[in-house]
Amino acid sequence: MTINVPWTSGTWTTQPAATREADGRLLVTAVEGSDAWRRTCYGFVHDDEHALLADWSREQAVEVTVKADFTEQFDQAGLFVRVAAERWIKAGLEFADGALGLGAVVTDGYSDWSSTPVPDWAGREVTVRASRIGDAVAVRARVEDEPWRLIRLTPLAPSARTQAGPYCCAPTRAGLTLEFASWRLTEPDAALH
Repeated sequence: MTINVPWTSGTWTTQPAATREADGRLLVTAVEGSDAWRRTCYGFVHDDEHALLADWSREQAVEVTVKADFTEQFDQAGLFVRVAAERWIKAGLEFADGALGLGAVVTDGYSDWSSTPVPDWAGREVTVRASRIGDAVAVRARVEDEPWRLIRLTPLAPSARTQAGPYCCAPTRAGLTLEFASWRLTEPDAALH
């Protein structure tokens, strides 16, 4: 069973510059300089992402659909999973070095980053999905109705209390507005393969 999560169900980690609903979609304008990152390689900590989070039960998968209209360095949006201030996952789309990429950042004190180019996804609706499977979170993504792609498998204790929902950041510019089409809870993936 799929449940649409109302946009009013979550709480922002950092308030965006602006939000509004139009035809059931959520339009979010990110604050210039917003990001989520901890230490690795760059030496800085950013904890001012715009993540709209609600409690997430391990009995359900969480999905966020966003339109991939990015043009500036590090424009990003997708799904955010938060355990604590220094333990979280952000997964989805990011524009870096002139190309749209699909990837994830997993943070446990320090952040890591994995990304693969998906230039043909530009301007299209992309869904990012997380399921808790045993002692892990499996993160998948797809564009429109194409097959799911596994983008990350990362450890997460079965007892961990989590929150999840849509997120966006605009590290290098003002005026980035993202269009989120949906936020859903659905049946979790039964297995990784």
